[in-house]
Amino acid sequence: MLKKILFFAFVLSFFAVNAQTKYHLGVVAFYNLENLYDTIDDEFVDDAEYLPNSAKVYNSEKYKQKLLSLERVLSEIGVEINSDGPGILGVAEIENKRVLKDLINMPKLKNRGYKIAHFDSKDARGVDVGLLYNPKYYKIIESDKLLVDLSEGTSKNYTRDILWTKGLFMGEELHVFVGHWPSRRGGEEASKAKRCKAASVIRQKIDSIQLQNPNANIIVMGDLNDDPTSYSVVECLKANWQENKLDGKILYNPYANYYLSGVGTLAYQDAWNLFDQIIFSTPMLSNKNGLIFHKAEIFNKSYLKNLTGQFKGYPFRTFVGDYFQGGYSDHFPTYIILKKEVSKP
Repeated sequence: MLKKILFFAFVLSFFAVNAQTKYHLGVVAFYNLENLYDTIDDEFVDDAEYLPNSAKVYNSEKYKQKLLSLERVLSEIGVEINSDGPGILGVAEIENKRVLKDLINMPKLKNRGYKIAHFDSKDARGVDVGLLYNPKYYKIIESDKLLVDLSEGTSKNYTRDILWTKGLFMGEELHVFVGHWPSRRGGEEASKAKRCKAASVIRQKIDSIQLQNPNANIIVMGDLNDDPTSYSVVECLKANWQENKLDGKILYNPYANYYLSGVGTLAYQDAWNLFDQIIFSTPMLSNKNGLIFHKAEIFNKSYLKNLTGQFKGYPFRTFVGDYFQGGYSDHFPTYIILKKEVSKP
């Protein structure tokens, strides 16, 4: 009798497990690469700080070490979820398309077949954003740059452009924005309007997308130079984390709870900030349009941190002043996991 009971229990357990919905899993990541410059003088941008004759003595050897460091990180993000790593990877603080080509051709990344979406911006230092994408997961249909004009009167002032792409991620339409909003130079409050301007440029484009398709899959990622609870994110971009404040147009920010619990992606003066965020449209909280949000993570393995000294626990960066310490970045990467139901035969 006991054997029969155990047998039936096994059969019921087997069918219960196999009756569960199966999903494809995809990884979407963002990483501020902390001044990934080449060593070539570009007359059109202010790259003097990262040249062989600079105080940093930024030569081919240091550039190669920088690429090796970034290669390690990018080759490990999200591989516990998908062995191919990120299907979409937004990046900030790059000088040009050339450095991205060098990066994706590093040995640990080359086999992934990453493609590049990039536009030169009007930023004075030549700092741009970019998108690396694996065409196995994301196929770009359209891309453009959105100008962030901070000019006042006759004084021209431009910051990093917003990169926008529209494509198919795991077969589902997805809009992706990558930004690097203006810094807090001059003080958080005094510079707030600049970040609100960058957020508003994205918001305007999102409004036009949602007008055509209220259930559109939309992701906004980047170094926002503001936290999830900051005015630019909550009011100007219209992103929130509180369920009672979400509707079809409000974006969902999965990184707010990390920040509110004291976890961040960069540290300054013994305080953590979480500037590196991946935010998305609320239909992705359910299955209204194919892609479903599963989880948000911060990639902060021990080798990415200072292990001793005054800045123990802080991100292990490439330079401290002009001293090359051979680290990775002054930011931790972030990534989210998306799932799509496997089609039944």
